[in-house]
Amino acid sequence: MMNKPHNIFSQLQTFEKEIDRLEGKILELETRLEKMMSIERNHLIRIKNGEEVSDEFLLKGRAYNDLSPEKAWKLYQNPDFDFILIDVTSKDYEAFNRLPEALHIPWEDFSDRFAEIQSKTTPIFIISEDGTNSVLACEFLVRLGYYNCNNISGGYKYWKGFRLEEVKERSA
Repeated sequence: MMNKPHNIFSQLQTFEKEIDRLEGKILELETRLEKMMSIERNHLIRIKNGEEVSDEFLLKGRAYNDLSPEKAWKLYQNPDFDFILIDVTSKDYEAFNRLPEALHIPWEDFSDRFAEIQSKTTPIFIISEDGTNSVLACEFLVRLGYYNCNNISGGYKYWKGFRLEEVKERSA
């Protein structure tokens, strides 16, 4: 007879542990769902604002856009297009050219200085040496509610403006 109460308490403990585990799973699912909903809201805002959104961007559920160097160059040259340009190249990166109008926040300092980006709605173009740090910066900003982040694929390595300057210098 003494074993039955012990078994009941043991079963109750097992149930409590299972309930705790299930509550953790529910919380994890709610967090993932909220992230997915945030990405969908970002997509809808871009579409509402008449922005060009690629199929890949929507299908892969990305929270930021990858711009080809050519697309970024066209937007960069458009005087009617308002954007914020951020350079997240490393402190020790020595480029022969940089975009002088870019806000330079080295990736190493980004988590401390991102608040210098005052608008969460203006399109943000982010460039780095080769596009790696700019992807990290886009992901970081999206988590903080910046919804219009654009990575310049290939970074300075493929920035069309500098490549055009090189061609002009060689032909002169």
